[in-house]
Amino acid sequence: MTSRTSSFGRRRRICAVLVALSMLPVAACTGGGTTPGATAAPVTSSPTATPTPTATPTPTASYKPADASGRAQNVPVPVLPETAKAETKEGLEAFARHWYSLLNYAYETGDLSLVKAVSSPSCALCGKVFPGIEKWNAEGRWIVGATVTVHAVQSTFVRTEAGDFQVAIQSQQAAGSLKNPDGAEAQGVTESGMLGDILVARYENGKWSVKNVDRLGG
Repeated sequence: MTSRTSSFGRRRRICAVLVALSMLPVAACTGGGTTPGATAAPVTSSPTATPTPTATPTPTASYKPADASGRAQNVPVPVLPETAKAETKEGLEAFARHWYSLLNYAYETGDLSLVKAVSSPSCALCGKVFPGIEKWNAEGRWIVGATVTVHAVQSTFVRTEAGDFQVAIQSQQAAGSLKNPDGAEAQGVTESGMLGDILVARYENGKWSVKNVDRLGG
């Protein structure tokens, strides 16, 4: 009786072990083969990344100064510096330099709209210079050279009784020539000596404007 019971118990334990083993996941054999009945997972390749196209920069037209064959081309438009937007001594002096950049832009292109936009109609030097720029950039005429180089700008940044500020400008005008439509020189412009201007500016509505520019001894 004891022998039969013991044998029956061993069979039950063996069956329990087999059931437990059957519930474990099937592991791959160390020999590299596949377990019978197991389906091999399909091998998938990673998608090939498509290279991002690189944008081709648009070529910008190069600046060409005026010469005997024609007027200036692709003249860069002066950009107001960030410093020139502030109501400070540095801002005022930067704005004064910018004003002369706008004046030179007008000399080369005949476009006075930018400098007029920041200048008072009562500006003395404007009344003397602007008409000549308009004349020599009309009806096919153009100006070669004659632009202004600013050598020094200085302001005490003391407000006047009228609420304006004054800036002393030291500049010099380059030699040049005034061209007729056929390219012939109508008039020559000689290089000036050192020039002294007084620029009067006012800060209103968050920006500077020129109230007057007058030439010392002119």
